[in-house]
Amino acid sequence: MMGQNNSDGFKIVLTADRTLMSHYNGLIFFGFGACIPKGFLPDFLYYSVFCPPIKANKDGSAVNAPSGTRKIESLLLNNGFRDDEIIVAHPDHLDKVIGPDTKVLSITEFDPLGIGPASTTFTQLFGGNAYMNVKFKEILNHPLVQEYKPKIVVGGPGAWQFEDDKVREKYDLDCVVLGEGEKVVNNIFVNAVNDREIPSLVQGEVVPLEEIPLIRNPTIDGVIEIARGCGRGCKFCNPTLQRYRCLSVDSILKEVDVNIKAGKRPILHSEDVLRYKAKDFTVNKEAVIDLFRQVMNYPGVNEMGISHFALSSVYNAPDVIEELSNIVECDKNGWFSGQTGIETGSPKLIKDNMAGKVKPYSPEDWPMVVVDAFQILSDNNWVPASTLIVGLPGEEERDVQLTLDLVEELKDFKSIIVPLFFVSQGGFKDKESFTIDDVTPRQCELILKSWDHNLNWSKYLLKEYFEMTSNGVRERVAEKIFGYVVRRARNVLKVCIDEYDYDLKAIMADADRGELNIIPKQLLSMVNLFT
Repeated sequence: MMGQNNSDGFKIVLTADRTLMSHYNGLIFFGFGACIPKGFLPDFLYYSVFCPPIKANKDGSAVNAPSGTRKIESLLLNNGFRDDEIIVAHPDHLDKVIGPDTKVLSITEFDPLGIGPASTTFTQLFGGNAYMNVKFKEILNHPLVQEYKPKIVVGGPGAWQFEDDKVREKYDLDCVVLGEGEKVVNNIFVNAVNDREIPSLVQGEVVPLEEIPLIRNPTIDGVIEIARGCGRGCKFCNPTLQRYRCLSVDSILKEVDVNIKAGKRPILHSEDVLRYKAKDFTVNKEAVIDLFRQVMNYPGVNEMGISHFALSSVYNAPDVIEELSNIVECDKNGWFSGQTGIETGSPKLIKDNMAGKVKPYSPEDWPMVVVDAFQILSDNNWVPASTLIVGLPGEEERDVQLTLDLVEELKDFKSIIVPLFFVSQGGFKDKESFTIDDVTPRQCELILKSWDHNLNWSKYLLKEYFEMTSNGVRERVAEKIFGYVVRRARNVLKVCIDEYDYDLKAIMADADRGELNIIPKQLLSMVNLFT
């Protein structure tokens, strides 16, 4: 919904940095590309292929926005603020929405300092500053923000990065909200709008299900929250520390309706979609199947997606995976996918750092659970986009070798395996983050073999993906660009293995000196056709 014209600015402007305001060309497997550092690719390539913008209305409002931003928008409207006082703004059009009447600029952030696992890994490997940090600072330094000085409120999954007083002061932030915001932010906005003092740091409270507001306007890629929290207790992760609870099917369907009317297929989001309405760690088969069936049967829904699932849930309920595949018609709509965490092949590291990840099984079962879950997914045409964590606290060479062995066992399964550096956060915020200076030869081998796995499967995934999507000119050119990138990356990887013997530090040093050409001129000329 468009905001009403307001030449003096809206009292409350909600936005997110430019890397979050993108549809990523629909390429879910390459969403990690949004985390590459500025300078690794030319800006026009990054913004055209990896991070194209969502649309904006004439008044500067964003057609789609992150689900969390939409929740806060609804909360404020439900609590007395008017439509002409609030706008969810496109970050490229802040000049249309900020003015002398603007009291609050609220920014939803995922990785504002570029120190999350994906950004850290890519910046450590390739240098530069994360685009997420660059675009966050651009919002703060916008001329109208500097001129009118609205109160800056930051929230979202990346708010933890501003927990330190000195960091908040460095970025001149007025208030940072950690965790769930619905029970605390209305008072913050009321006080800010009325020029009253607001706290510098606020810890959000667990929001009862009946108080979680329904979105009024569409989300990016049709993402719909079906549950909050996790409860598995992985020490390296923030959501796992939050209490787990599920929204009702009726509430979910109302948000499906909002997105369908905007032309967006629904993507169900939680830390583990397969655990919907489960009382413990055993899959509630009836509840999950009923949810999927009701969403797929909703008028206007022809296909759906999910964000995340746990491999232990897959292993726990292979019959559910089979039934869900039938419901979403994998045989007609192509493969189904979501993100999941492998993290390590070491039972010891599972036990020490994330024992809940494998429940209702034991840490010793983890390698078996992973392999068998991948087999179940493969049998039902699901493609997992999975992560590994390199440099977990307590990781030794034996642990790395066990993870290498596990990656080798997974080579025949169509999948993506992304190795990420350990980052100090959640229950591990007192630990040192892992850096490129810490990497061992065996860890280098793990990183490169994981990417060898990805490149082996990417050519098939890209071909199949573009067969499932529309076949317009942009899609055909994008397919050629990504295909070329994969072929080029395979050649570079072969050099890294054959000539550098997995020595990642030497590879990066030669790339910095220009002796290893990673981004060839041919790719840039191809992108000119796309843009």
